[in-house]
Amino acid sequence: MRNRLAIIGAPSSAGAYAPGQEKAPAALRAAGLLDLLSERGIPVDDHGDVPGFRWRADKANPRAMNLGTVASVAKASADRIAAALASDAAVLVLGGDCTVELGTVCGALRATQSVGVVYVDLDTDLNTPESTQDGALDWMGVAHMLAVEGAAPELTRLGPRVPMLRPGQMLFFGNDNVEPFERKLIDELGIAEVRLKEVVADPSGAAEAVVKGWARQFERLLIHLDVDVLDYLDMPLAEDNRRNIGLRFDQLTASLRALLRAPNWTALTVCELNPDHGESDGSTLRTFAEALADALASSPRWRSG
Repeated sequence: MRNRLAIIGAPSSAGAYAPGQEKAPAALRAAGLLDLLSERGIPVDDHGDVPGFRWRADKANPRAMNLGTVASVAKASADRIAAALASDAAVLVLGGDCTVELGTVCGALRATQSVGVVYVDLDTDLNTPESTQDGALDWMGVAHMLAVEGAAPELTRLGPRVPMLRPGQMLFFGNDNVEPFERKLIDELGIAEVRLKEVVADPSGAAEAVVKGWARQFERLLIHLDVDVLDYLDMPLAEDNRRNIGLRFDQLTASLRALLRAPNWTALTVCELNPDHGESDGSTLRTFAEALADALASSPRWRSG
């Protein structure tokens, strides 16, 4: 089963700032993603979606909105991901907001503690309900994986151990928007990072260096892709419309192709894509789906039999 790709949807924007991302799994399928993968020689098994959720204001929990739903979506995702990985398939998780990664990590950890995460994101998501007032949990996912002080136990205890990950198991790739609280944590914990300017200078080379160096120590390598890492003007699909900052689309795809060539790559989670953005005829989303299929096709998994 090693040469098969399991597709799992997590149509939830529970942890987001606003609704929209919950539509992404269905929209990517409608854009032809599964056919695009099959056309490139990747055997695909669609495992469907876990129960989803459309964001709504949680006035009872203003600093950790929709916390219970974020936890339930992550648990359901972890169950399906763990089952797919048990068959030695690779997994493509279609989110949803960034808290979906909690489920990916939990699912991957059930068979081994040797898990590393390359976190492709303009942000580092190291805030906690105590460090920020906006209450959007998709800005806090990594803090909960690392069980940072002030994180919500409902999320830190989702996995088979607390913390789910140790600092040496996380690498930030393309990060640039880092709050002082987060920078202090990165420096104190010694979390590895390849900053935005380094990726811009050599997108494929920066990723290849991660694959040949840091990533080799793990049995399972997980790749988290937050579409917010893109310059919104170059590829307007992210939920956050930051302009003239981030990676160009070609820079992201070059990096992603190199990361997916890692022999221990196990799961790719795509998050924070709002299909209501981009061209109304769906061409922007189709371009993204084609590039995603091309990047996945670069993996040596499909040639290993």
